[in-house]
Amino acid sequence: QLTRKNYLVKNLKRLRKQLEREAGKLEAAKCDFFPKTFEMPLEYHLFVEEFRKNPGITWIMKPVGRSQGKGIFLFRKLKDVIDWKKVRTAPFPSGGMFKLAFCSFAIISSSLSDGLHTDDQKDETQVEIYVAQRYIENPYLIGGRKFDLRVYVLVTSYIPLKAWLYRDGFARFSNTRFTLNSIDDHYVHLTNVAVQKTAPDYDPEKGCKWMIQQLRQYLTAKHGAESVEVLFADMDNIFIKSLQSVQKVIISDKHCFELYGYDILIDQDLKPWLLEVNASPSLTASSQEDYELKCHLLKDTLHIVDMEGRLTGKEKRVGGFDLIWNDGPVSREGNLDTPLNENFMANTHLGCYNDRKKQLKQLFRSLRA
Repeated sequence: QLTRKNYLVKNLKRLRKQLEREAGKLEAAKCDFFPKTFEMPLEYHLFVEEFRKNPGITWIMKPVGRSQGKGIFLFRKLKDVIDWKKVRTAPFPSGGMFKLAFCSFAIISSSLSDGLHTDDQKDETQVEIYVAQRYIENPYLIGGRKFDLRVYVLVTSYIPLKAWLYRDGFARFSNTRFTLNSIDDHYVHLTNVAVQKTAPDYDPEKGCKWMIQQLRQYLTAKHGAESVEVLFADMDNIFIKSLQSVQKVIISDKHCFELYGYDILIDQDLKPWLLEVNASPSLTASSQEDYELKCHLLKDTLHIVDMEGRLTGKEKRVGGFDLIWNDGPVSREGNLDTPLNENFMANTHLGCYNDRKKQLKQLFRSLRA
């Protein structure tokens, strides 16, 4: 519901409509952080209508269930996706009808059912679903190169919602200077490390990542602390709103937890956009810094899961994780029960200094005492 691109957009659209109905357009506008998106082939005709309203803009096609940039391409012409409108029906054993779309770009994934008995039915296959999404044509560039952010959010409960935000993360840079003149060049437009490391001029020693602390310092020096605070607060809003959009449809088991990898793109106006949410985010390290980040991330995740029963349950910080939502926003000051007021500051420190070893020593020393 959260990590497949088509379900994510469906749930966010539903939350936006609900907020508009219950709290007004101003509150609903807080959900305007994902590009206009259509599920293909289901919403092909809606997509065509939107496409013709804005001729000449760039769109991006993504398979809903794959990662590492596989199957993604950019386009500006309708003929590049015309095959998505070819839809025919195949009967289910129950006698119902199931729509199937066939396209030259899609990968045939699996047969419909082992229970189909006729020769015609045996040949029927399911086609991979894609989303067509408006491409962000004005990404924020550093050194002329595009980048996106990988941010980690740990959810230990959905009912009530309890979420933690990791202070560390990284920016993933493309290896080639950004241009809209070559939309077929994946090294320009896709920042996935799995894509970039296959570039002919990729330098594994140098890599293509910045730690998120470096990025925050760079943006602060260039745009001022106030603008950067607004940017990071907008990102916090993305994490919370996306989790709230699926809160009622995800089964909540108190014995389970989930570590998500959020992919965020920043545009030239310092507006963050949610690209996707990853379950089981990659823990492969491409540098020593990356290795340390991911080892600490795993250790701190297990500290919060707390299989040894060492924590009190009232902690607002554990290692590199800060509690950002506990059935409501969490204040930076005071305890978990501190009421909201006009001086409220959210307990988020993404991209701030992470003295995790010192914090963990203090935390467990106080618990032993």
